[in-house]
Formats: sequence, structure tokens, C-alpha cells
Amino acid sequence: MVIAKEFEYQRPATLGEATRILAGHPGSARVLAGGTDLIAWLRDGAVAPDLVVDIKAIPDLHDLRIESDTLHIGGLVTFSDVIGSDVIAERAPLLAEMSETVGSTGIRNRATLAGNICSAVPSCDAAPVLLGYDTTVHLTGPGGDRTVDLNDWFLGPRRTARTDDEIVTHLTVEVPVHGGVYVKLMRYAGEDLAQAAVGIVAYPNDVYRVTFGAVAPVPFRSARIEETLRGRPLDDELIANVVAMVGDEISPITDIRATAAYRTRMTEVMLERGLRAARDRLNGEGPAYGERLI
Repeated sequence: MVIAKEFEYQRPATLGEATRILAGHPGSARVLAGGTDLIAWLRDGAVAPDLVVDIKAIPDLHDLRIESDTLHIGGLVTFSDVIGSDVIAERAPLLAEMSETVGSTGIRNRATLAGNICSAVPSCDAAPVLLGYDTTVHLTGPGGDRTVDLNDWFLGPRRTARTDDEIVTHLTVEVPVHGGVYVKLMRYAGEDLAQAAVGIVAYPNDVYRVTFGAVAPVPFRSARIEETLRGRPLDDELIANVVAMVGDEISPITDIRATAAYRTRMTEVMLERGLRAARDRLNGEGPAYGERLI
């Protein structure tokens, strides 16, 4: 692999050291966590920083735990960490279901959930599921600590509310009693980006969160579909009504991987199957987590 532009590399051991380094290189540094996106962008010339700050040696960022109904997911927690976590298996198996669709084993071993939402590519897998929960992004930088609601995080393709000199320390994710599903359209079984993705979290009393990925410039929640579903028992007529809304809610593109028409039709199918599966899982029934619906 050839990287055309030379850059300085530093590997701080603490958050304080990392933020001091970033403060000294305003606008010219990139943070390296898993690196699965950043290294590809460096190779392709999509980014050309003067400094890469590798945060993998910072121990404070590996935390994965639960307090009451709140998951704490450190900035360096990988998709493989999620898959192997007993806490996740017990309280939020939807996160493991999503994580198992990400790339290859090698990618999952390095790629982090925080890095996935920081890359902010339209097809990022973590976003549709995390948007289905109440998720808060916790950051630190030269200006101190702050939080951003994930609903306000994505500003455009590869653009987020994070400034270049900030580090995501952790995510907090609210996981009360729920059922959910992540349905990802791929070209084949194995390593692939999403052509389209649907995330659904079902809560008691007929409350649903419905999210989409890879079918708009940013992953997003559909307030219109959620409001239509709210408080109404899920039946064939209701499902048909919200499936009919999909074409107006999403804005897929045609590219080498799929046409816009194909993405739209498959998103309709995924929403229908996903709603039924999320409802059934909430009730302790339905397909096992990890079972593919398409």
C-alpha cells in the first residue's frame, strides 16, 4: 500500500496527553482508533493530515459496562468486543446482531463503534441501531468535555458534530426492555457494505423507533413512520401503510452496487419483515438474534 503524503505519528498514553497534542495541531491532525476507514482514506488520498494521533494505548477508552439501563461503550470498544460481551448478549443483543454483519473478522477485531459513527459514511452499520436507542456521544478536547445527542451527530456524508481536535471518549446507550432488529442488504453472505439497512427498536405499548442507513446522505430516524406506528397494535394494514411511506422517506442513489429502485423496493421488504421480527422479539418470540431476514 502506498500513502502519498508523509505525516507525523504520535501514540499518547493518556487522554490528557492526546488532547494536548491535538490542541497543538489545529485542523491538521487525524485521530486513529481502529483505523479501518482512516487507513483506506490515507491510501486513496481522501485525507492528508500532517499528524496521526493513535489513541489505542489509552486504557480509559476500553470500558464496556452497564449501570441500571445505561450501557457505557468506550471509544475503543470494537465490534468483536460487542459480539463477545455477556452484558450485550443479555441486555442489548441487537447490538451484537448488527456487529456480526460488519466487514470481516479482521475488520471487526479493529473497527470501533465510536469510529464507525465518526467516519459517518452513509452505510455505516452502527448508526441505524444506535439511533434506535437514546444514544449520547461523549467527547473531550482542548475546550473540555461535552455531549452530543446522536440525533444531532450526522451533518452530511463523512461530516459529524465532532471537531477535528476532539476525541470520542464513550457512548451512553439507554437499553430498557425492548426488542429489535437490524436488517442489512448485502450483495453476498460475508464481507460487504450495506446497500440498504433498516434498524428497528420496539418498546412496550406499541412504541417503535425506525431508522434507515445507506439510503440517504446520512443515517436517520423516520419521525413520520414512528408517529404512524405509535400506540397502535401492529397488524397487516398498519404495516402496509408505513411500508407505503418508504419511497417518500428515503433518497437512495444508483451506483455500481445497486440502483435506487432496487434499494427502495428492498427497503420496503426489510421494513415489513423487520417490524414483525422486532415486535415478536419484544414478546420473547420470533427469529433468534443473528438470524438473517433477507
